Amino acid sequence: MIVGIFIWTLLEYSLHRFLFHMKTTGYWGNTAHYLLHGCHHKHPMDGLRLVFPPAAAAILAFPLWNLVKILAPAQYAPAMFGGGLLGYVMYDCTHYYLHHGKPLKGVSHQLKRNHMDHHFRIQDKGYGITSNFWDWVFGTTLPKKSAKKSS
Repeated sequence: MIVGIFIWTLLEYSLHRFLFHMKTTGYWGNTAHYLLHGCHHKHPMDGLRLVFPPAAAAILAFPLWNLVKILAPAQYAPAMFGGGLLGYVMYDCTHYYLHHGKPLKGVSHQLKRNHMDHHFRIQDKGYGITSNFWDWVFGTTLPKKSAKKSS
């Protein structure tokens, strides 16, 4: 199960960086991008645009389950798939909380600050939602804000 959650974090990062933030051209590419992720960046505080629709997620779960059964040993496939699903649910809950919760300190506060910086400051960095681990691995961490100089 832990392996499934870990794999989910890489999938979360990869989808956000390479699919949701890919450069598009033309009407159909731009439309697909807007529907997948652009509307979320245009309206980041809209609670109806934060989580993937559960019905669509359930439909996608079937081909993903079949892929896991092909790639993982049979005795581990259910736990890996379950871990991936748990990772996905944790992602959706975390993402919603980062937009609408008010964490004051700790990991949640840092994740919220990074995610809001991704939305409002530097959109080509800080792709991790539930963790900054893969941003660190791939060199896409957000730069620290420079401290304001006092006069």
